[in-house]
Amino acid sequence: MTTFDDREQGFERKFVLDQDLEFKATARRNRLLGEWAAGLMGLETAEEYARAVVKSDFEQPGDDDVLRKVAGDLKGSGVSVSESEVRMKMDELLAQAREQIKAGA
Repeated sequence: MTTFDDREQGFERKFVLDQDLEFKATARRNRLLGEWAAGLMGLETAEEYARAVVKSDFEQPGDDDVLRKVAGDLKGSGVSVSESEVRMKMDELLAQAREQIKAGA
């Protein structure tokens, strides 16, 4: 094998690892978001709601399905939180989830 082949394989392994970590961070973010929203709504089944939020991410690519679910559920339960506030919380929790994963938590 040449040095070029070794570098190419190294880049491919890093890409796969980065994609795996991002998938885990997004799933963790969604769980944290679900727990946050469940707390705002006063739900006793926060873990169950958090799982529903994680599942909602598999409906279509991107974060819009999660945003719609959480913002809609909050609005439906009478909690006054805008979509932009939910989006900001999603960004904050994604950064937190990435740090937790990097720390091995």
